[in-house]
Amino acid sequence: MQETSKFNVPGTTLFDGDLAMKGYALNKMCFSFNTAANRQAFTADEAAYCRQYGLNEQQSRAIRERDVLGLLAAGGNVYYLAKFAGILGLDVQDLGAAQTGMSKEAFKQMLLEAGK
Repeated sequence: MQETSKFNVPGTTLFDGDLAMKGYALNKMCFSFNTAANRQAFTADEAAYCRQYGLNEQQSRAIRERDVLGLLAAGGNVYYLAKFAGILGLDVQDLGAAQTGMSKEAFKQMLLEAGK
């Protein structure tokens, strides 16, 4: 078994089993955004929708504040958070840029350079 310290990357949150358990309600809610009616229900009353899924205060605050890094720290999985980001008109590259503290253009350039 490998130690998690080998996977620590400065500035990132390691999504492990503990974080997955912590973020279950948040990720379940974000998964619900696959359905247009659920996206509409969320935008109509965000607080009620968060309560319906049992989000804790940390998760609810990060949703209200559109705090991507806070959502990751609260157990959010980037693939589920992409569903939430879509409601806001953001994409996965926007999330990656926010997570790394880079502009979207700089993040895209980094990805291009890494692919060479």
